[in-house]
Amino acid sequence: MSIPASPTPRERFIAALERRPIRGRVPHFELVFFLTMEAFGKVHPSHRKYDQWDQMSEEERRLHRSEMADIYIQTAERYEHDAIFIHPNPRRMDETLRLIDLIRERSGDRYFLMKHGDATYAIPSGDKMLEWSILIHEQRDKVLAEAERRVDEALEEAEVLRRHGGLDGFALCADYCFNSGPFLRPSLFSELVTPYLTRLIAGYRSLGFYTIKHTDGNIMPILDDLVAAAPDALHSLDPQGGVDIAEVKRLVGDKVTLIGNVNCGLLSSGSDEEVIASARYALQHGMPGGGYIFSTSNCIYTGMPLRRYELILDVWRREGNYP
Repeated sequence: MSIPASPTPRERFIAALERRPIRGRVPHFELVFFLTMEAFGKVHPSHRKYDQWDQMSEEERRLHRSEMADIYIQTAERYEHDAIFIHPNPRRMDETLRLIDLIRERSGDRYFLMKHGDATYAIPSGDKMLEWSILIHEQRDKVLAEAERRVDEALEEAEVLRRHGGLDGFALCADYCFNSGPFLRPSLFSELVTPYLTRLIAGYRSLGFYTIKHTDGNIMPILDDLVAAAPDALHSLDPQGGVDIAEVKRLVGDKVTLIGNVNCGLLSSGSDEEVIASARYALQHGMPGGGYIFSTSNCIYTGMPLRRYELILDVWRREGNYP
């Protein structure tokens, strides 16, 4: 499939996911841009508490929906994102569909639109780790049946979204790894996660959706499993977990699009020179041959200095350009 002479951000993003050649600047997005108060004077949609949503008048709800849609679009416009990752709030299907419609009504098909859609087992919370570790050894059949049920439920929801239209794909945001390596040893990961991740991604693809698999930490011991599950892209290629984009590009860059590797920790704690070097390294090693999308190794999180994010964008604008 050829790329139009003047592609939209959405078309550029899809071309990168399909590892097709791109002219001009490397596509860019962030999983979340939380600094909306600093940038626009508005609370990020995920930081709003809607425990009284059903008590609001319809006019109040309409105003909230409208502002949330505007925040996503304003962020994409100001920071040149090619994709928008929505975080529906409240987390209900009816509100998700309304938010999708509002963004599409106001921006058309300009941006690639995605939402969270992971159904696989992530690292359990600290207070559940012991219980989970016992469960996977003593009640393996129950654990596997639950993994299957989760995928079934996710695909049922995806079918509703497909019929409604407007969504392009899913970001699969179950974290599997610490900086030291996966929570599950690779043999257990291959049994408890890989088959269900593979089925989930195949199911989404059959419905016409793209998938981006996100996990922080050191993914190298399970890299082959992640790639075998056939997502369109891997995010975040975490340098704080020892993940080197040059090595990942060499190993699997012909099989999956790579997203990230700009050290988000340095954006808070490093020098300007270190931040610039990290952005430059990601571009230099991610860009060759295509199949790369520029981003940090996590997100633009609360407390990060906005000027540091703007600093890596300056590097991207100068150096992230194909002939």
